[in-house]
Amino acid sequence: MPPRKPQLSEFELFQSRLDNMLDPEHPLVKLAGLIDWSRFDEVYGRFYTQKGRRGLPTRLMAGLHLLKHMEGLSDEAVCRRWVENPYFQYFCGEQHFRHKLPLDRSSMTRWRGRIGPDKLELLLAETLSVAPRTDAMTPQACERVTLDTTVQTKAIAHPTDSHLLLRGIEWLNRLARQHGIKLRQSFLRVGRRARREVSRLIHGRGHRQAMRWVRKLRTWLGRLDRDIGRKIAGNEALEAAFAAARERVARILTQKSGDADKLYALHAPEVECIAKGKARTRYEFGVKTSIAVTNASTAGGQFIVGMQALPGNPYDGHTLTGQIEQVERLTGVTVERAYVDRGYKGHKHGGKARVHIAHTRGISSPTIKRELRRRNAIEPIIGHTKSDGLLERNHLAGATGDAINAILVAAGHNLRLLVAWLTALLRALFRALLPPMQPELAAA
Repeated sequence: MPPRKPQLSEFELFQSRLDNMLDPEHPLVKLAGLIDWSRFDEVYGRFYTQKGRRGLPTRLMAGLHLLKHMEGLSDEAVCRRWVENPYFQYFCGEQHFRHKLPLDRSSMTRWRGRIGPDKLELLLAETLSVAPRTDAMTPQACERVTLDTTVQTKAIAHPTDSHLLLRGIEWLNRLARQHGIKLRQSFLRVGRRARREVSRLIHGRGHRQAMRWVRKLRTWLGRLDRDIGRKIAGNEALEAAFAAARERVARILTQKSGDADKLYALHAPEVECIAKGKARTRYEFGVKTSIAVTNASTAGGQFIVGMQALPGNPYDGHTLTGQIEQVERLTGVTVERAYVDRGYKGHKHGGKARVHIAHTRGISSPTIKRELRRRNAIEPIIGHTKSDGLLERNHLAGATGDAINAILVAAGHNLRLLVAWLTALLRALFRALLPPMQPELAAA
């Protein structure tokens, strides 16, 4: 059912309100007053049915996700911080301090999965609408954007053959125990020993011996899979329970080193291997992600005006049109110029925006030359989304989780800029109002 509007209980009737206890100049308090929370109720209200248990307040769920990505926290961590921090509670719409969390942590997973990445773009759009109202960014800044791609890495272990084969053995054994299937041999003890031997020998002189252990692991996994297949044959319920595991195990057993579509993680089959040409990290495992930021350095910093996951590892030039369309959809401003690196050559963008590629000769306009030099400023923004945000290690499941995480990371980055901007405004106001220090006091 739709969420119930906040109502005062008898206990809360005699409590002090949060807005009377907190500092009204705190950035989170000011930011909570600038966000139009009613937009979320209008758009997300259709995802609730008229039957069943009452849903959680939309402002609570949206606020928790914004705080999570603003601080770079996990679901569990942001829930713990919410109970301890009255400013977090006020930001999420609470009128009185609460000593217990009104939801289970898994409710965040179900909520964002129900809303989906397309509608969650509204959170990013709202952060971009708050920026002009605080003079942190002008709407004209969205007319000229810088675009680039990066890799949103998945929370998986580094994929090796021995690791994947052992995980396949452990997964099939776990399912067999759950469904009461007695196996001829589990291969767990010998499999773990083989995994240790491979790790010890693979990078030294015992490479050939290590590969023999890998072949043994592949043989044991195949024998275990065939044993389970014989014992569940004809039982539709068991075949359905083992279908996903056996399908992925079959991919591991048959894939070769030169295959294009390889499986890199049993629990995340959507992971792709992407080579970005970095000296320290030759390959990254996740999904390619496109990012668009304002080309000009606005008063509040460089805001992210668009971000989206790109499954299938497409060519950068083919992603240009879709990324510009997302920027125009979120900001409501038509993009006039887009600045990209040389990886976008051959993009064939047919829109109104003029695309300028770095290191292009023959440009006579000093404005375009200056803005092209600003293109490199997108690199530290990508670094902040990975170090301060959650783009470096995505824990959300599936391709849908990749798309959701990209949108929320962008919203969290914009919120960090807005909080810093509101804090700077407060400091400037104090400097203007407070009298200057006397020389003798300053010397003391």
